[in-house]
Amino acid sequence: MSTSLTTRITLTCVGVALAAAALAGFAAARVVLAEERASLAAIRSSGTVDPARVRAKERAAVVAPTRRIDQAVATGCLAGLVVGLLAGTTTAQVLTRPLRRTAAAAGELAAGRRDVLVPIEGPPEIAEVAESLNTLAGALATSEARQRRFLLSVSHELRTPLTAVRGFGESIADGVVTGDEAREAGRVVVDEAARLTRLVEDLLDLARLGADDFRLQPAATDLTVLLDQAAGAWSPRAEATGARLVVERPDRPLVVQTDAGRVRQVLDGLVANALRLTPAGRPVVIAARETPAGAVLEVRDGGPGLTPEDCAVAFEPGALGARYRDERPVGVGIGLSLVHGLVQRLGGGIAVGVAPEGGAAFTVSLPDAGLPAGG
Repeated sequence: MSTSLTTRITLTCVGVALAAAALAGFAAARVVLAEERASLAAIRSSGTVDPARVRAKERAAVVAPTRRIDQAVATGCLAGLVVGLLAGTTTAQVLTRPLRRTAAAAGELAAGRRDVLVPIEGPPEIAEVAESLNTLAGALATSEARQRRFLLSVSHELRTPLTAVRGFGESIADGVVTGDEAREAGRVVVDEAARLTRLVEDLLDLARLGADDFRLQPAATDLTVLLDQAAGAWSPRAEATGARLVVERPDRPLVVQTDAGRVRQVLDGLVANALRLTPAGRPVVIAARETPAGAVLEVRDGGPGLTPEDCAVAFEPGALGARYRDERPVGVGIGLSLVHGLVQRLGGGIAVGVAPEGGAAFTVSLPDAGLPAGG
């Protein structure tokens, strides 16, 4: 069983005090012995002729100092013991009281409380521990609040297609809709099921981004080809919403070593987000250009844009979705978080700002040095 910090501090202080007292006692004893030796030398040189008297004084000169030495050492040790106990107990209380409070607060945090605050007291090192715990409690509260908002957003996003699937499915099962109406109802069910599948896949990818089984397949990839593929896939959606899809591509192939499938996933996520927010007649631009370090992909739009505060939290799961759910046709807020994680796994970086078209501009930097080791 380990000894408590209070006991260790007290024993250490007692030991130090006793050692100091013993050393002081022995130092005093050396002084006493020196004085008695000088006295004995004076007796011997005094010319006294009585040998018995001389021997008696010699015995007294030996016995008396010994008693004085014993008394000095005993008194010093007793004083050292008392002082050590008082000093050790006081020091232990000063040091361990804030530590006990910090430990109790940590236990409350583990139990689920997030309003815990530890008083900042004690020596600087211990006060720093309390301050760090308070910072951790605040960070946990913020993180859990974001998680709750994210779960609410996901629940809201799941409820809509599930309601459609259930409603049309019941209509078909009950024979309420038949013929062409049944086929249309079936098409709606299939579309909503596909929407649910995409949402679940995005959630799984977001959860697996940091896992070892999320593997990348790097290869020489022409980004201009991916740009054209993405434009072709999203052109019907742009026509349906009335947005103008514009492609800005270099005149020659732009080849980097990366995972083509994941880069396409990044482009799809950004374009889907842009088309959701861009009103009819406004542009959505997909661009690529070469840089000294590799290549840059851009997705810009003419939508409502983002404020500096929005840009600061744009890649946090559910942050923008919760902020603009009642104002804009936003999604659940998974897409940008997934894009951010994918770009990081690809060894690149992503930034968001204001586009020349008036909306948001997402800039993805991809290095030409290959993917991180173990990707």
